[in-house]
Amino acid sequence: MKPAQSPKPKAEANKLTTMMDMVLGGGRFDLGPVDVERLAVEYSSSTCPQSPIHQVVGGKIPGCVGALVFSNTTPRQWGIIYDEDQSETRRRFTIAHEFGHYILHRHRIESEEQYKGGIFCSEDSVVRGDGGDIETEADQFAATLLMPLHDFRRQISAKDRVDFEKLGNIAKRYGVSLTAAVLRWLEYSETRAMLVVSNEGFALWAKSSDAALKSGRFLRTKNDVYELPAQALAARGEYTDETRAGVHQRSGVWFDEPVIEMCLRSDRYDQELTLLQFESLGPKLQFEDRIEDVFDRFQSG
Repeated sequence: MKPAQSPKPKAEANKLTTMMDMVLGGGRFDLGPVDVERLAVEYSSSTCPQSPIHQVVGGKIPGCVGALVFSNTTPRQWGIIYDEDQSETRRRFTIAHEFGHYILHRHRIESEEQYKGGIFCSEDSVVRGDGGDIETEADQFAATLLMPLHDFRRQISAKDRVDFEKLGNIAKRYGVSLTAAVLRWLEYSETRAMLVVSNEGFALWAKSSDAALKSGRFLRTKNDVYELPAQALAARGEYTDETRAGVHQRSGVWFDEPVIEMCLRSDRYDQELTLLQFESLGPKLQFEDRIEDVFDRFQSG
């Protein structure tokens, strides 16, 4: 007998999106982002009254930013814990990520020995989907729930070029971090663009749009140490209004073509965000195997 298939992350999130659109109206994001704490408690109580999420609470979770925990008794009673030191935007995504585990994986979590008492998620798991399919799926669910593409596309079309101001406004609309908003945009953008997250002159990870990836514009950061180009804004430590808006970098700085580079720094998370936008569609490369950057697992298509 084949094991039962897990629910599909995007399908489950879209089901909730449709429900909220019907109840709150299609313009609900004009009034504020998803109240994911209330949604998790009320939806689980309605759909699984014998085994719901009772509480969403902040606390100290050493080495983790979020957790989905369950009781020793059966039927299982569930709770979501988030690191209380997170910003509001990071907290919202963390809760949505753990809610995704509940919707998609709770039967697996309570039955497999490796999840003793629940699943505990590190920052890499929540922010980057690192940790296998189960974390990737929870990230896909969270991104789809908090930033539905039908609304996102109305704000920024697939062919639009962006800047950090426009993406920052989108992040405020959905109550998520700027990084989460950029990643969601890269999923559907038809432009060639790339996000690079760095620290002290080295790329931590990078994510390319599909169009950029197909033209060979990606960075190998998964198994290699990638040092930023000497003329990169983050390498030079230039974080001004001008660099936030975008500056022209000549061919040979990042790749063998010019690029518009935007950069800002987050002191809170000790990271720099660099957004690269290429002018043309560029050549399409034929790969024998699809080349994945370290964040490719986040992409839900």
